[in-house]
Amino acid sequence: MGHSLQARYGLKRVINASGRMSILGVSAPTDSVMEAMKQGGQQYVEIADLVDKSGEYIARLLGSEGAIVVNSASSGIALSVAAIVTAGDPRLSLRLHQEPVLKNEIIMLKGHNVQYGAPVETMVFLGGGRVVEVGYANEGRKEHIEQAIGDRTAAILYVKSHHAVQKNMISVEEAWEVAQRQGVPLIVDAAAEEDLHKYVQYSDLAIFSGSKAIEGPTSGIVAGKKKYVEWLKVQLHGIGRSMKVGKETTFGLLQALDEYQDKADHSEREKLALEALQPLAGLPGVSVRIVQDEAGRRIFRGRIQIDSSVAGMDAKNVNDQLREGVIAVYTRDYGVKQGYFDIDPRSLQGDDLQVIVSRIHEIVGGEQA
Repeated sequence: MGHSLQARYGLKRVINASGRMSILGVSAPTDSVMEAMKQGGQQYVEIADLVDKSGEYIARLLGSEGAIVVNSASSGIALSVAAIVTAGDPRLSLRLHQEPVLKNEIIMLKGHNVQYGAPVETMVFLGGGRVVEVGYANEGRKEHIEQAIGDRTAAILYVKSHHAVQKNMISVEEAWEVAQRQGVPLIVDAAAEEDLHKYVQYSDLAIFSGSKAIEGPTSGIVAGKKKYVEWLKVQLHGIGRSMKVGKETTFGLLQALDEYQDKADHSEREKLALEALQPLAGLPGVSVRIVQDEAGRRIFRGRIQIDSSVAGMDAKNVNDQLREGVIAVYTRDYGVKQGYFDIDPRSLQGDDLQVIVSRIHEIVGGEQA
């Protein structure tokens, strides 16, 4: 089916060398996950029962008191905030933006208020919270959080992400220490993280994407203390109704989680595959090296550095041409202003790597590879 389905609707073939990016549909679930979605989607079930039972199943896997499937990590943020600011009060939940909520401040490190496709603060406000930024763009300390806690503080939100500033920021363990000492709930947004158990241990509610590391359908998970998960369920009849999850998604996610428990670590194999990029170093002004993920995950990427004075074009220009070709090649392009872009091997399929190499040859070398 593959490319013919794309062609049927006039879509380009896409090579995803950017990793798990929402802009390209995040990940490609396995056949067994898609099969679970098919079977789950073709049968009827009491949704309220499915919400409870799937939540219990996930909580057992993650070692949390409770859990719930949501439709994305983004809605996980909005719903977690709504749960805590309303304290699960049904009337307040149904009238979230109509009734004044006095205890609605969500404390967040300035370096964590990132834009990941939407701003984190937008999700907080959607959930009825008000963001109180603490610390500085290049420094976030325990006392910055501690000093901002007051009568109107509802929760602390910690964002664990490669998008966030990494420099001089306290760890999630340190944020948890402050939260516990002050008796304030801690929400951790760990959307793309791979260690699901860790963040459950250091939070009251931990939010994960179901489609990034887990490679399930488009979805999210919120796992944590039973009380807060129950409060979150109340939101499903309020703002959560506009973010509801289909039964097929829930069954697909459960299957993906089962498979994730014993997912092999392919990082060494992926690292080896990236050696195919080395010939590009023969091009004028191009150098290639292997780098590890900036947030410390076991992910290796090929970094293509372009010296514009020698190559006659800069990294941004090469990257734009890759993306705008007949086959759209998306790299991990956070570094183009510094003269490089990265090739993430995790989502590459078939002959993708060869196509990338020959495209860069065409663009920089001006010849057919």
